[in-house]
Amino acid sequence: MSKITEEELEQLKDQESKKSAILHDLGVLETQKHSLLHVYAAIQEEQNKSKVELEEKYGKINVDLSDGSYETIEE
Repeated sequence: MSKITEEELEQLKDQESKKSAILHDLGVLETQKHSLLHVYAAIQEEQNKSKVELEEKYGKINVDLSDGSYETIEE
């Protein structure tokens, strides 16, 4: 049976190891991305509830987040 050289074999093993590490890291990143998307959606939902509460109290307004002032939205 014919074989490649030890150097060629080590090169192939090294390349395969690097590919495996990258795939692992991509999996970790996808998991983190998934978690962050859930957190983002929860914050959006919380913000929408806050908007509804503010609208019930003040009517339709635009709030300046730098100082809390607001302007009424004319319809």
